[in-house]
Amino acid sequence: QVQLVESGGGLVQPGGSLRLSCAATSSIFSIYVMGWYRQAPGKQRELVARLTTVGGTMYLESVKGRFTISRDNAKNTVYLQMNSLKPEDTAVYYCNTVPARFTWGQGTQVTVSS
Repeated sequence: QVQLVESGGGLVQPGGSLRLSCAATSSIFSIYVMGWYRQAPGKQRELVARLTTVGGTMYLESVKGRFTISRDNAKNTVYLQMNSLKPEDTAVYYCNTVPARFTWGQGTQVTVSS
């Protein structure tokens, strides 16, 4: 079973940046569409960004122009570069395939606050 381990979250002020990483225990990025999801308190998990096997990307409207998803197949890692962060970006961020096929990891907490 593939395991996904997210890291890179933290506390950042509005307008700041963070880079999230998601490491997989198997080489899956060349096989599956990968996505970053987030879940804010009291809300459903939502897909924030996705990356196809041929490099196509799609983003949630509210993060377009601020977030960038990318991957390094050699490192079995997918990234989410988040710039110009806003308080409404506060959530636990997860990665998984799109649609989600594997057990969810623990996620990484992103808190945007002054």
